[in-house]
Amino acid sequence: MGRIGAMDYEYAPLRLPPNVDRATAEAQLAIQAEFSGWELARVRLFRDGTRQVVLRRRMVNKPQPGLSY
Repeated sequence: MGRIGAMDYEYAPLRLPPNVDRATAEAQLAIQAEFSGWELARVRLFRDGTRQVVLRRRMVNKPQPGLSY
C-alpha cells in the first residue's frame, strides 16, 4: 500500500492469478469494498489470465481495516 503524491487516496495493488475466475474475483473485491472501504481504481487483464487490480480508498485520520486475502 502506498500514497501517491498529495492526493487524499491510498492505493493497494493486488494481483489475482489466472485460476481465479471472474465471479470469484468479483466476490473478493465486493467484500473489500463492503467491509474495508476500498473501491476499484483499475483492472488490467493479461493474456495468461492474470488480473492486476488497483484498489483505492480515501485517507482518513482514524485507522481502517487492511486488505484481507
